[in-house]
Amino acid sequence: MATAYAMCFDPSGARYGIPTFPWKFAPDGYATRRQLRAQGLRPGGQPVAAQVMRRSRRCTSGVSVAHLYRVELALPVRPMTSRKWGALALAMLARRTCPKCRVVFSYCIPRSLGTCVLCASPSTSPRSA
Repeated sequence: MATAYAMCFDPSGARYGIPTFPWKFAPDGYATRRQLRAQGLRPGGQPVAAQVMRRSRRCTSGVSVAHLYRVELALPVRPMTSRKWGALALAMLARRTCPKCRVVFSYCIPRSLGTCVLCASPSTSPRSA
């Protein structure tokens, strides 16, 4: 495990171009996008300040990377306007509407099926009778 730590520890940025820290060892003052959002902030156009790395079997490169941003340079999140809320409501309505039978459901249509469950298996559908 010491080699994995050494591979991910580059605070000067000599190896990867930006300061790199092992997973969960980033210094204070840095945060990921999700951490900024939880604080009510956004990156605000600033460049990536650092990154955290860890070994991963899922990624083809063998490492998983998360970009870090400076907290003091982050800006507050823009508030949602009435038009944004309306656009979001229409998008969610489209996700709940079956394209085949045009019925609006209380759940989002599975993307794997492309239609509602009743249209995907017409042999067991009560609508086919």
